[in-house]
Amino acid sequence: MKDLLAQFNKAFESKARLNIMSVLMVNDSLSFNALKELLGLTDGNLATHLRALEESGYIVVQKQFIGRKPNTTYSASDTGRQAFSDHLNALEEFIKSL
Repeated sequence: MKDLLAQFNKAFESKARLNIMSVLMVNDSLSFNALKELLGLTDGNLATHLRALEESGYIVVQKQFIGRKPNTTYSASDTGRQAFSDHLNALEEFIKSL
């Protein structure tokens, strides 16, 4: 059982990060505001979790302007997709072992 627990990815232990990655796995990309509204997080809370995922290389951040307004979008990186899939597989194996 300890081997299974060791396979859990600590980056996804937070409910917010788990939710962010779940949403980004099924969408090509989402804006900051769309993520905030969908997940019900505050600006600061969402920004903190997005920064942690970005620093881990699990998400890609794209900044652009639409008209004169800044627009930031997020998508899961290939590394992030693999890490998240591995994490979900480890969770599934852990549950099956109980």
